[in-house]
Amino acid sequence: MKNVFVVVLCFCVYTAFGQDFDNTIERKGFVIGLGMSAGVISISDSDQEVAFEKAQGGISLPNLKMGWMVNDRLAILGSFPGMIYELEDKDRSFSAFVPSVQYWFKDRWWVNGGIGLAVDGPALYEDLDGEDWNFGCAVTASTGFEIVQKKRYALDIQTQLHLARTFLDNDGHRDGVAFTVGIGFNWY
Repeated sequence: MKNVFVVVLCFCVYTAFGQDFDNTIERKGFVIGLGMSAGVISISDSDQEVAFEKAQGGISLPNLKMGWMVNDRLAILGSFPGMIYELEDKDRSFSAFVPSVQYWFKDRWWVNGGIGLAVDGPALYEDLDGEDWNFGCAVTASTGFEIVQKKRYALDIQTQLHLARTFLDNDGHRDGVAFTVGIGFNWY
């Protein structure tokens, strides 16, 4: 899977630098963005029986955001960041639904941030029966630079920081921090 990510990233960067840098982008109306990222996640529990000794690396796919352009520089979005981690030989998803605001400070550079609902549960491809689902609070901040801009489309390089705390059934909590770097495909 990591090889596929590297091939897609190289193809997108190659395509991006082969394009003309025209500034004819029109940001208006409905917005949808998909991101493909790789990064590192660190998880810790208040319960000492489950120990996470080190950070885990992995792929974060897809990171989704959708919403509405208020004007040509400001968007109100619902962001869905997340990352897979391993616990007791099973994959789990540390993700969130975060209402957020995205603002373009320059024609190509944007910043996004928000606070919302954290979800810690089994990865969707795992057996969901009998698995714990934990909920809590999440904060996310991201920034990106659009390397390709077309009339209603942009390809960007982005980075994201996602912090969350979910509450466990035993009155404990699970904290997570994920940092990712990747590419984003956005339609306006």
